[in-house]
Amino acid sequence: MKIAILSTEPTLYSTRKLVEAGEERGHEVQVIDYLRCYMKITSMKTQVIYMGEPLEEFDAIIPRIGTSKTFYGTAVVRQFEMMGVFTANTSQAISCSRDKLRCLQLLAREGIGLPVTGFANYTQDIDGLINTVGGAPLVIKLLEGTQGIGVVLAETYQGAKSVIEAFRALNANILVQEFIEEADGADLRCFIVGDRVIAAIKRQGAEGEFRSNLHRGGIAKKVRLSPQERSTATRSAKAIGLKVAGVDLLRSHHGPVVIEVNSSPGLEGIETATGVDVSGKIIEFLEKNARKGQVRDHAQG
Repeated sequence: MKIAILSTEPTLYSTRKLVEAGEERGHEVQVIDYLRCYMKITSMKTQVIYMGEPLEEFDAIIPRIGTSKTFYGTAVVRQFEMMGVFTANTSQAISCSRDKLRCLQLLAREGIGLPVTGFANYTQDIDGLINTVGGAPLVIKLLEGTQGIGVVLAETYQGAKSVIEAFRALNANILVQEFIEEADGADLRCFIVGDRVIAAIKRQGAEGEFRSNLHRGGIAKKVRLSPQERSTATRSAKAIGLKVAGVDLLRSHHGPVVIEVNSSPGLEGIETATGVDVSGKIIEFLEKNARKGQVRDHAQG
């Protein structure tokens, strides 16, 4: 097979490991900087053009789209879909995962456990918004945030009101969520390939830090999931339409709750902690599913 990895950073661990995994299995793998692609859109012959040459021979693509580049990146993925190229994650599913509000709404529709979440636009509704999630302490999240950036724990009612007012003064879209205190600064990252969890880790935040992101000093170790946690993770990825995903859960008193579904999850932390060849599993998924002209979009809503 000829596989394209859509990534702006060929030296990143995740990109390098996917290239190595593909080549070890005898495939031809090329890293394509999707921001340097341009598109010819026509009813006769749709093309993706890269460095002056049309890209026409790929059997499958693995999108690794940066959060800040979602609009253009998904347009490139969509162009490949129109050409009949199989994609590990569809453009619609990626877009859905990046819209945190829509993502939560779709998960709620499927009856999947979530922290109680509130969303509002008008600043005079702040008091009611805070009360909607049970008051302080509560978590305030920028809709456009990633890797823990733009996530604030407000421990008091007045603190929450001040942070929300500040964000809204900047015209930033935010969510507020109940604080799951019993999680104790830890979450579970469940890595989905196809329709099952292939690896899982527990990420523990640094001392005094409620965010467990490895980029913020958290540590990771292999973890055994309960059947309910495993089911919640796979149902979440399916609800968003993702076939390769990182689903982040918190362990709460009322069962697992989903805090994020990531369409371009990093490989280094989970491969290091578990010893699972996640990149190889992704290539195996392509081998089993990539067929020219069989581009299916499972995203709901």
